[in-house]
Amino acid sequence: MRRYIFIILVLLASLPAVQAARINFVWPTPNKAWEQGRNIESFIQPTVSGDPESGLFGCARSGGAQFHEGLDLKSVQRDRRGEPTDPIFAAMDGVVRYVALVAGESNYGRYIVLEHPGLTPAVYTLYAHLGRVESGIRPGGTVKAGQVIALMGHSSSGNIPLNRAHLHFEIGLRATDNFDQWYQGKKFGNRNDHGIWNGMNLMGLDPLDFLRQWRAGRIEDFQQYLDRLRPVVRVRVVTTRVPDFIQRYPTLLQKPLPAGLIGGWEVACNSTGLPYAWTPLSTGEVAGRKPGSVEILSTDANAVRSSRCKSLVRVRRGANEPGEDLETMLQQVFGVR
Repeated sequence: MRRYIFIILVLLASLPAVQAARINFVWPTPNKAWEQGRNIESFIQPTVSGDPESGLFGCARSGGAQFHEGLDLKSVQRDRRGEPTDPIFAAMDGVVRYVALVAGESNYGRYIVLEHPGLTPAVYTLYAHLGRVESGIRPGGTVKAGQVIALMGHSSSGNIPLNRAHLHFEIGLRATDNFDQWYQGKKFGNRNDHGIWNGMNLMGLDPLDFLRQWRAGRIEDFQQYLDRLRPVVRVRVVTTRVPDFIQRYPTLLQKPLPAGLIGGWEVACNSTGLPYAWTPLSTGEVAGRKPGSVEILSTDANAVRSSRCKSLVRVRRGANEPGEDLETMLQQVFGVR
């Protein structure tokens, strides 16, 4: 089986470049503010702080110390009780992969995950804190961009006040098919109710940054967006394994696989630890290095220092080592312990 996977990846990585087709994206709520080019206050729901930036992606909360994986999009339609009545739309054509109907089983509350296999790479989108899921939305079903999939709400295992009802919206990549094995190994003390669609297995990219570049015509699709990301950490992992992550997203390969056995990987990560560019290494290129070893090859020191919410690199005995968040990604993607 591994041999066939290698062949498929080599063929995919060797295909000639084609003109990217511009994606069709639909804003997932009825609010027209983003499409009209208005400021974030008109479409972002802030936390209790009242700061609109607290509803953005990234190190947006607790003075920059807390990471937020998506965008919080405010309600613009309410009934007499103040409950939101905003329909939630599928942002792009896709396949329903997961529907969580029990509000108390996740901080996401009721949520839907769509995967978009027609795109490169096949990103997921996630829609959370839903008040209701449309009856026809079931795993395995297909949806079209703009199709109503749910109703906005304020569901969560925590407490989201009615006046801050919103849609939590994510775009990203899934870390591993073996998530439950990693989860059980961490001994968190509670069960994984959501399988591979647990939020801890989902790695977001900045939806607003992507959409701004897409609207401006600087990019056509997600691969072009990823190609423009700036490496903050480059790491080398010595392993013969081809992670299911790169099998799932083969266009992240920076060159074809070497003939024969894989020796390892050089992986470039952005400021949130998203592994967006993969360079396969031959056995000769890692000769003399211990199997399973991990080495930080380079860092953007200023970017690492400025990030208060992501631990990508730490210094121990004068050498750079993976920080907690980078270590988690490596454990999930490579099975490194």
